[in-house]
Amino acid sequence: MQSLILAPSRELAIQIEQVARSMGSGYKVNVVYGGRPIAKDFEELATLPALLVGTPGRLADHLRRGTFNPDTVRLIVLDEFDKSLEIGFEDDMKDILENLPGLEKRILTSATEGMRLPRFVGMTNPLYVNKLSSGIKKLDIKAIISPDKDKLETLYKALCHLGEQTGIVFLNFKDAIQRVSDYLKEQGIPHGTFHGSMEQRDRERALIKFRNGTHRLLLATDLAARGIDVQEINFIIHYHLPLKKEEFTHRNGRTARMHKEGTAYVMKWNQESLPDFMPQLRKASIKEAPKPEPTGKSTLFISGGRKDKISKGDIAGWFFKQGELEKNELGIIELKNDCAFVAVPKKKAFQLVKKLDNSRLKKRKVRVKLI
Repeated sequence: MQSLILAPSRELAIQIEQVARSMGSGYKVNVVYGGRPIAKDFEELATLPALLVGTPGRLADHLRRGTFNPDTVRLIVLDEFDKSLEIGFEDDMKDILENLPGLEKRILTSATEGMRLPRFVGMTNPLYVNKLSSGIKKLDIKAIISPDKDKLETLYKALCHLGEQTGIVFLNFKDAIQRVSDYLKEQGIPHGTFHGSMEQRDRERALIKFRNGTHRLLLATDLAARGIDVQEINFIIHYHLPLKKEEFTHRNGRTARMHKEGTAYVMKWNQESLPDFMPQLRKASIKEAPKPEPTGKSTLFISGGRKDKISKGDIAGWFFKQGELEKNELGIIELKNDCAFVAVPKKKAFQLVKKLDNSRLKKRKVRVKLI
């Protein structure tokens, strides 16, 4: 094994692994993280990859267990290293770095400027690269003023105004997410939720449904401020004001990505003061509008994946031939090691489950269900 990439969250680690696989380099790539059975790690690492991605805690655990030979690792990347420090991974990262005797290169990445470099990193003269130095600004930041301290009704009006755009609403507390989620359900606005107290499986599926367009809205804590790679996030809303400048920066970084435009809305009660780190904001004009229509998509789970020699092409052909789906009706396919997820028209979802469940895909009988 030649390279390690450490990421502070499971979602970011998974995302990095998916991007590395999509590059088609021909090198073996695996990901390990807490929250899943370690037996799955041992099974996948029986043949060591060229690149191993993981969270610091799980990677440190594998080093202590002797799962792989640390002498062969030449490169390590600490992605979003400041977040790993913030959430308590300093000891794990230190242990990992101190037990890689053949290490030749270390790379630390973060969108947060001016972060302290821990002594154990061993960097005395770091090179800072700012890819946004061109000065082209594509992010617009505006204020949404709520006449009431309880901002639920203002949020509903804002979402109606924004219509069928894709966005994330950031909140500071998981209990608040549940309250806002219950309210939006009552108002008939579909959405997903994402926070650290959710089961890992539910977190992953919430992101899958957000990426493939089943949900165009996600209610999330700052856990979603890093490592959420969704191409078309048109806006984010700070329902709760962020507590730190770094949180403000990373939340805003979810939109206006990859040369696209986006808007960050700061929702504040009219008697609420903005933190000092926020700029002066123009007031957004929120117009009365009907609630947005649902996306018309559903997500199906398939109990077969890469380890079963199943490809995205196999899945697509199966849906066209056996599921009798039109080519323009098949949505995004996400292929995992042991399963897959497919976006399909909501009106045909139950019919597809009936046709495909317990049938053969690539000579393997698989289960299909709606999630």
